[in-house]
Amino acid sequence: MIGAKSGFNDNGINWPDDSEGGYRVPYSVFMDENIYREEQKNIFRGPSWSFVALEAEIPNRGDFKSTFIGDVPVIVIRNGEGGVNVLVNRCAHRGAAVCRKLRGNTSYLECVYHSWAYDLDGNLTSVPFRRGMRGKGGMPSDFSMAEHGLKKIRVQIVNGLIFATFRSDTPDLEKYLGARMVGAIKRIFNREIEVLGDERQRIHGNWKLYAENVRDPYHASLLHLFHATFGLYRSTQVGSCVMDELGRHSLLVASQGTSSEDDDEDAYSDQRSFNSKFVLQDPSLLKGKRDFDDDISLVILSIFPNLVVQQISNTLAVRQIVTYSPNEFELVWTMFGYEDDDDEMRRIRIKQNNLIGPGGLISMEDGEAVELVNRAITHGSGDSSFIAMGGGKAESADHLITEGAIIGFWQHYRELMRI
Repeated sequence: MIGAKSGFNDNGINWPDDSEGGYRVPYSVFMDENIYREEQKNIFRGPSWSFVALEAEIPNRGDFKSTFIGDVPVIVIRNGEGGVNVLVNRCAHRGAAVCRKLRGNTSYLECVYHSWAYDLDGNLTSVPFRRGMRGKGGMPSDFSMAEHGLKKIRVQIVNGLIFATFRSDTPDLEKYLGARMVGAIKRIFNREIEVLGDERQRIHGNWKLYAENVRDPYHASLLHLFHATFGLYRSTQVGSCVMDELGRHSLLVASQGTSSEDDDEDAYSDQRSFNSKFVLQDPSLLKGKRDFDDDISLVILSIFPNLVVQQISNTLAVRQIVTYSPNEFELVWTMFGYEDDDDEMRRIRIKQNNLIGPGGLISMEDGEAVELVNRAITHGSGDSSFIAMGGGKAESADHLITEGAIIGFWQHYRELMRI
């Protein structure tokens, strides 16, 4: 197993021995500035596919969205032929951001600093005063417009989800995702979608704490009182948490209504997160309709390094992780339904979206939990977490009391980071 031995690496991180049956993560890996810089190089600009947008966000030619891969600013744009480009949002002249809006539609891209202009494929098309004025100044005679376009990043798409990678040797997207994760994507993105809106949440914590959180079914019915109280998710339900063969991606699923009253009372009798006497003043919040042919009511699909795809009852969304520093990241939530939703279903989705996002009845606790950890470990140099629920190994599970997918994340992380 990767990380079975302790010791210091070149970054000065002491990864503890995990021979006692659990897995330990040194707190310094969340705080170290050098580690953060290495992550940008080895993960976000390394051999990984990062999610950047939904095709439904840029349906028309000239539509664009500005976003990030790690902390590199990029533009996702639909070109004149209807294809999708991902371009580094940095002018080839002096490095200024070319695109300053979050989204919109344009026929060309222009840097406000010196008005260098680019077409929708990132090709440089105009340089003011390129030939000088009255025979003086201007660019060198051998200046080539073709050699000074915006940097184009490799793009692949699966069922309307756009991914990009800086590396030419990254395996094709579907191979990178693996058959199980591709199947989970195709289950949710089974027809044309309609974007309902988005929200942005700045969290003062390390992005890897959130990567742990979404791979952790153990916390979901303990931290999230709403989940357990109203039966959306309980650890007693039928469910599973499985990974791809490298442990980097995970798929958590559960089925509402599959636990018995006796099981719930036994499991949660001494937990603050369960009180069967609570009722909603507006029960229509949880009134839903069947979306899929199966009985799965909850899906948390975590794709390394920066994507979460969710189904919680009738709420459908993608969450994109954007990194800013060791102690700050942003979640970009994009909620969607299907183009063929009737008016009733659209109203249901919009109302249930109150469950998620930074102020959601469920999701707000995750951001708070990340910040609680981040504050407490700031001065924890030399200490580490202990991850052992489910056996302390990176193994898929046919139940919901496991932390195996967290360990899988860390093992893949360490391979890429060489620590």
